[in-house]
Order: sequence, then structure tokens, then C-alpha cells
Amino acid sequence: MSIDEEIKSTNFEDNYHKAVINISYTYGWLNNTFKCKFEKHKLTNQQFNVLRILRGQYPKPATVNLIKERMIDKMSDASRIVDRLVQKGLVSRCTNNQDRRAVDIRISEEGLKVLSIMDKEFKTKDVLKSNLTEEEAAQLSHLLDKLRG
Repeated sequence: MSIDEEIKSTNFEDNYHKAVINISYTYGWLNNTFKCKFEKHKLTNQQFNVLRILRGQYPKPATVNLIKERMIDKMSDASRIVDRLVQKGLVSRCTNNQDRRAVDIRISEEGLKVLSIMDKEFKTKDVLKSNLTEEEAAQLSHLLDKLRG
């Protein structure tokens, strides 16, 4: 469905304005699409993102700064997200052996298990696959990269 139909408006200044509205609307649509998948495991989108980053680092630890650099939502408070994941037993914190001031963060076995279950339940590509070909997805990704310069 077109953005005009979705928001029931054709009052755009120009195509640039329409594109910005469409990107913002699509961001919300994607978040809502995945929200129920995350809620089933008592996770937020940001917590899921941190777990995926830590799984990518596994078995090596990560620092909060590394997590911040790699997060999709740069406005998220990575320290608080890690705190919540520690409370849930999905990650662990320990002092870095080389630098006592640094804290290492690792995904726990439970965190790996939750991600493994989620991997079986859904694939993020399935959201796009029903409406876009792989070539169209590549083109969309290229255009979004180009947009960010």
C-alpha cells in the first residue's frame, strides 16, 4: 500500500518530503512487526540488538563502547540495556584482566539459547521477502546507504 493510502494524506511538499515521511513510517512499521516477536521472549528491540552484537563477538567479550558503536539505535542507553540483560541472566559482566577500569560483557549460555530459539521462530528477511525480490532488497539497501552519504 502506498504511503498516501497508509496515512490518508497526499499533502506532501515534494517527493523529498514524501520520502522522509515514508522512511519514518516504515521504521515504525518494522518496529511494530518485530515487537511481538521480541515481547514473546520479554525483550525489547534494543536488547535483541545488543544480544546479537554480543553473539557476534562470542566467545570474545565486548565493552559498552563497542556495543554503542554497533547499535542500530544510537540514541539507546547501552549501559542500562546491558544492566537489564544482566538482571535477566542473558549476559554477564566482569572486570577486564588487562585494564581493571574496563568491564567485559559476554553473552551467557542462556542468552545464546534465547537467540537460537528466536532464530528458529522467525527470520528478519521474511518481512521483506513477501514483497521484494532479492534484487529489489539490494537496491533498497543501496539507496538507503546512498541517502546517508
